[in-house]
Amino acid sequence: MTRSISRVADPFELRGGVLHCEDVPLPEIAASVGTPVYIYSSLAMRDHARALREALSGLGDPLIAYAVKANPNAAVIATLGAEGLGADIVSGGELARALAAGIPADKIVFSGVGKTREEMGQALEAGICQFNLESGAEAELLSEVATALGREARAGFRVNPGVEPGTHAKISTGAAESKFGIQASEALAEYAKAAALPGLRMQGIAVHIGSQLTSLAPFEQAFATVGALIAELRIAGHDITLADLGGGLGVRYDPAPPAPPSPADYGAMVERLTRGWDVRLVFEPGRFLVANAGVLLTEVIRVKPGVTHPFVIVDAAMNDLMRPTLYDAWHAIEAVRPSGRRITTNVVGPVCETGDTFALAREMDAVEAGDLVVFRSAGAYAATMASTYNSRPLTPEVLVDGDKWAIIRPRIDVARLIAGDVIPEWLAHD
Repeated sequence: MTRSISRVADPFELRGGVLHCEDVPLPEIAASVGTPVYIYSSLAMRDHARALREALSGLGDPLIAYAVKANPNAAVIATLGAEGLGADIVSGGELARALAAGIPADKIVFSGVGKTREEMGQALEAGICQFNLESGAEAELLSEVATALGREARAGFRVNPGVEPGTHAKISTGAAESKFGIQASEALAEYAKAAALPGLRMQGIAVHIGSQLTSLAPFEQAFATVGALIAELRIAGHDITLADLGGGLGVRYDPAPPAPPSPADYGAMVERLTRGWDVRLVFEPGRFLVANAGVLLTEVIRVKPGVTHPFVIVDAAMNDLMRPTLYDAWHAIEAVRPSGRRITTNVVGPVCETGDTFALAREMDAVEAGDLVVFRSAGAYAATMASTYNSRPLTPEVLVDGDKWAIIRPRIDVARLIAGDVIPEWLAHD
């Protein structure tokens, strides 16, 4: 059967009344690995990568650089690397992860406001595609490092276009007061200074206005600014050959609001706005590729009566899935074996914080103690943000491919956490 890649199928579906990931029943994973556990679909990641590549196919040879911060598991990076994707990194650790997962260095772009001397040296030695610089001071430091190593650093400035992206304030990066990038009005002067520095080849320009955008209008405003700057920079004598348009294309978490733009609509908009730029385009998708490829599987500990609604207490907590606490994010919550009955309830975890709340007054499948539940759309900015708060074990991750599955990060239990602590000799006891 030929799969259409313009419409990505849902890999999580009920079969015989039991939720599966591809061909694997979720209770099988729970019985073997325990809960909570993150579960990812290889099929969904591949399909999302192919859908985006298809949508951007009219743009020549774009570099699609997966935003590693969305989900840095080596197996996830390798899955996307096998589809021809590169990597967008923001730290030396992410550089090491991308290289270890098989991403070629010349497909890696380095973003982020706080690159250190050491990280710059690591990236230069690897031979990455481009540094996205965020200040004149950063350009000066990169020049020093490149000169000391006898290397040439391919670079461009990240430009802040002053666009309000209409997303959550904590993931908005293109507004005028943002910490990211240089102001568009300063670009000509900053490029002139950087071009005079030894060891730098100012070949590119970059923009990224935020994450989880649900409208094309902010993209259009930002890209129009970039197009105008490319023309001005070339007039000033700069050879701009690469334009990094960032990421940010939203996904659907809550079915109630209108759906985000499709990859096809996004691709058509980019093709229209970049016509005549004569550059290689770079894109930094993260959430779009992996968010809906993952779930967090958890077990109901108990159902506790409440004044207005009962509390469904699950064994996953805010330390496992931070997004609802951090961003007031909405995740669909479904029973693995739905009975057909519905309840209105509050869904909470066991952490000793009122903020350990996943949903309030949520209509969902009726569940009881011992039932399995999934939080949908948990493939991005989920496991990567997990912590061991309350001395809870660090959540494991599982990758499914057809009827096969494997643990791609084991659970880090409390004994291993304690083993990492060091008690000084003056506190040692017999």
